[in-house]
Amino acid sequence: MLRFMFVGDSMTIGSAGEHTWRYRLWQHLCGSYGRPFTFVGPRETLHDRMTDAPTSYAYAEPGFPRAHLAGWGEGWHHMTPLIGAEVRAHRADVLLVSLGLIDLGFYTNAEQTDDNVRAFLAAAREANPRVHVAVLPVLHNIRVDADPAFAEQVDHFNELLAKTVAALDEPRSPLLLVPAPAPYDFHADTYDGTHPNESGEHRVAAAFADAMDEGWGLGGPYAARP
Repeated sequence: MLRFMFVGDSMTIGSAGEHTWRYRLWQHLCGSYGRPFTFVGPRETLHDRMTDAPTSYAYAEPGFPRAHLAGWGEGWHHMTPLIGAEVRAHRADVLLVSLGLIDLGFYTNAEQTDDNVRAFLAAAREANPRVHVAVLPVLHNIRVDADPAFAEQVDHFNELLAKTVAALDEPRSPLLLVPAPAPYDFHADTYDGTHPNESGEHRVAAAFADAMDEGWGLGGPYAARP
């Protein structure tokens, strides 16, 4: 059985009442992968925006493997110290990673964030030398649009991320840079300028699905386009 682990921030954990893009990808893989798979990780909840805590199980559709390693306000800075133990504990085969916005906004500059990416990959590979990792760059959001200095850091980090993925890719443990969803418009695909709404969930899921299909021959092209 292939074991996927989602590693992400608020865009990946989602909040109460949402489907999440994790659910959208599960739907896709159920129809396209054709072999046993599941989602793994130490967490299952959504973020409850009323209490500002990850305590909600109120998924719009709860009937799917909800395990993940994602958290509201978490980034590479938070996940790098955790990833080795979690990959080992949950025997993850594929990591689907969407991180960076929080790091660049609050914790680290582009170069420091890239250092954390490298440390994250090293720890994941130490835990599973054959782990596959697909990484989404930081997407254009409302702060990128409004803050030129932040936008510059995002662009610089995304460039560094692409170089790091290319440099560290290897046949035994392949890395995949997931192209940003196209089209993706934070005005139409998020509910607040950052977090995906229904169309945004589909677009992020499609980006990962299409990249895994094209890069690894895993699953087929995403069919449920918004």
